[in-house]
Amino acid sequence: MLLLLVFISMILYAKRLSVYLGLLVLGGGAGFWGSSHLRESQHQTAQPPQAVPAAIRASPAPVQPDSTPKKNLNFIADAVQKVGPAVVKIDAAHLVSQQVPGPLQKPFFRRFFGDDFPTPKQRVERGTGSGFIISSDGHLITNAHVVEDADTVKVTLKDGRTFEAQVVGTDPITDIAALKIDANDLPSVKLGKSDNLTPGAWAVAIGNPLGLNNTVTVGIISALNRSSSEVGISEQQLRVSFIQTDAAINPGNSGGPLLDARGEVIGINTAIRANAQGLGFAIPVETAERIANQLFSKGKADHPYLGIQMVTLDPQMRKKINQDSDLGLTVTAERGVLIVRVVNNSPAERAGFQPGDIIQKVGSQPIETAVQVQKQVEMSEIGSILKVEIKRKGQTKMMELRPGAFPVEE
Repeated sequence: MLLLLVFISMILYAKRLSVYLGLLVLGGGAGFWGSSHLRESQHQTAQPPQAVPAAIRASPAPVQPDSTPKKNLNFIADAVQKVGPAVVKIDAAHLVSQQVPGPLQKPFFRRFFGDDFPTPKQRVERGTGSGFIISSDGHLITNAHVVEDADTVKVTLKDGRTFEAQVVGTDPITDIAALKIDANDLPSVKLGKSDNLTPGAWAVAIGNPLGLNNTVTVGIISALNRSSSEVGISEQQLRVSFIQTDAAINPGNSGGPLLDARGEVIGINTAIRANAQGLGFAIPVETAERIANQLFSKGKADHPYLGIQMVTLDPQMRKKINQDSDLGLTVTAERGVLIVRVVNNSPAERAGFQPGDIIQKVGSQPIETAVQVQKQVEMSEIGSILKVEIKRKGQTKMMELRPGAFPVEE
């Protein structure tokens, strides 16, 4: 009986142990599976969320090649490379004799000094400027003051070749000179237009300032139609309207070309203001070309001449004129071009012009400034009829005259 109870107890203990072991295995499996599931969930949660488009996006348009022409950032270098070989250095020499004072030339002093009598001394004055070739057969343009009174003129090309130049003609009124060298197949410049220039446009000056060959300076067109008086030159000395530029122009630049951005000549560098920096002036290429053609064809240039002294009116000028008792004029207009003097026996006097007349038109061109009058007269022909509309004492009148040749002192 006791053995039976012990046997039954052992069987019950074994069953309980099996149940416990099963539960333990089940718990461990559940823990393992839960742990694995948790890790997998955490891994999935750590991944960045995928963006879900709210709407269907259109495919980007294919990139088209840029058909806009690219700006040439080296346009100045290109212009200089094209024109540079046609820019020349000009060396002018003038022999000056220092004469013996007049009283010493009397026979008494010659006998007194004998062999020690002073003899005339000579010295050579030299000047340097610039110029440029306008045709392959050796025609050049420069400033008249560069070769003024020169006995010899030497032209040096950029490649180092030198030539003796012939001064074909000079025109002191416009400061233009025409030269010729004996050579062919020379590089030459392309002449452009200055009529269409606007302030702010590029300007390139090439020349030989201070003897430094083929120096290039760059700036802009600062102003147009500067009169001779504004530049500081008497209109009796020079009758030109100037291009103003801030491209550096120094002694030796005179006669060299002023270029636009395309490398075309728009002017001839001619003047600087001694009392200011950054102010240079050039003669418009149209004036230079017209005068040079006359010089090459007949050795001189003729200029139409009316024989009037005129001023551009503004309120300040009107007040000044009305206060000048010597003029004897009473001006009421505040704008226009006023004739203040008529030269005796001039074309204007013969046509009946009077001091106090206000010029309104020259030819068919309306007039506002004295520079415009001068420009229109310069483009007229000597001896041909020129119509001028004026206002005299409130009445408009049409005058006709024939311009004469500008009198040049010999």
